[in-house]
Amino acid sequence: MKIHILDEAIYDLRISAQFYEDQKSGLGTYFLDTLFSDIESLHLYAGVHIQIEGFYRLLSKRFPVAVYYQFDSDLVYIFAVLDCRRNPSDNLEILTSRRT
Repeated sequence: MKIHILDEAIYDLRISAQFYEDQKSGLGTYFLDTLFSDIESLHLYAGVHIQIEGFYRLLSKRFPVAVYYQFDSDLVYIFAVLDCRRNPSDNLEILTSRRT
């Protein structure tokens, strides 16, 4: 199964990585390493996560971040990587705007 990270999700990752890098040098890199590891786990576990508004939600193991994705038989699409500390209705609005 292949994983495709959409441009909007890449933007989400960059913004979050910059936030953590501003907190402490090297933390942004650690954030990205951790999130890419979480995303790579979808090769095995795509589809086992809870569904929210038609998206599966993978929670990061180390950071308060959720990865929202959809998949078919051979491809996982990452639509958003959102901070769980944000207002849930704001995250929901972002998700509905990115729906296919």
